[in-house]
Amino acid sequence: MLSKLKLWILIVSFLILAALPMVAESEMIDEPFYIDLMARVMIFSIAAMSLDFILGYGAMISFGHALYLGLGTYAVGILAHYEFTNGWLQLLVCVSGTAIIAFIMGLISLRTSGIYFIMITFALAQMFYFLGISLEAYGGDDGLPIDSRSEFFSFFDLNEVWNMYYLILGTLTVTTIVLWKIINSRFGMVVRGSHSNDDRMQAIGFPTMKYRLTAFVIAGVVCGLAGFLLGNLTEFLTPEYMHWFRSGELMIMVMVGGMGTLFGPLFGAFAYIMMEDFLAHFTEYWQFYFGPILILLVLFAKQGLWGMLPGREDISDE
Repeated sequence: MLSKLKLWILIVSFLILAALPMVAESEMIDEPFYIDLMARVMIFSIAAMSLDFILGYGAMISFGHALYLGLGTYAVGILAHYEFTNGWLQLLVCVSGTAIIAFIMGLISLRTSGIYFIMITFALAQMFYFLGISLEAYGGDDGLPIDSRSEFFSFFDLNEVWNMYYLILGTLTVTTIVLWKIINSRFGMVVRGSHSNDDRMQAIGFPTMKYRLTAFVIAGVVCGLAGFLLGNLTEFLTPEYMHWFRSGELMIMVMVGGMGTLFGPLFGAFAYIMMEDFLAHFTEYWQFYFGPILILLVLFAKQGLWGMLPGREDISDE
């Protein structure tokens, strides 16, 4: 169970996110830019949480996780390019496409472990990245503007800033609750158990490969949903979203927030993107200054920002 303090911090954080559009567009602030910035933070929070689900709880160090982020944007962009703007169709293609790719990728990579697992996920993701570059019909390396956002209901137009923002917030809220429930279910305990001692879990009758593969697919689909939202928010698709560097960024968000905490990546994504935005105002080499900060966090706050908060946390609800 979460400590009361951490629970209240989560609740207050989501309430602040819910109130942000009204505050940002008020006469006192009048900075709509913050709506777009926080929407981006929430999208990468979803992607980082999906990575933490397999990295922090299943010790599956995927260095190609951003592949699904890119696939989500391509599901929106390519269909919109051919004037298929129905959001439900795009969502179906996004979920089924990322699930199939994650299943195949997991089936191959989960037969290995350690550095071999890392390199296989890295290599497979880079294959899709280079495939994206070669698709000149969809902009190749330059990317492709998305002419129209997804259409769900006539009364819910995603071209309206608030509608887009609250769709992202709603997706983040549902994703957080669902992943928390999965982690604390029997399924989640088996995944965590296989992380601790896979041989023992198999000895007592659990087919850990099936559990780990299912977790891998779930993480891929959730990250694909983040890509679906990112494509709609930016109205642009690019193979850069699939690059290994983007996977590295997601991993940093998980580490900064707190690996194996689920909620930590929410704060890790916020810290990373806000720091990127702040430092980028002063220098284009902001990564150079971000590096020492990350080293200090790893050395003195090994459980990340979430772990620095007072209050003991027990993962299990039981």
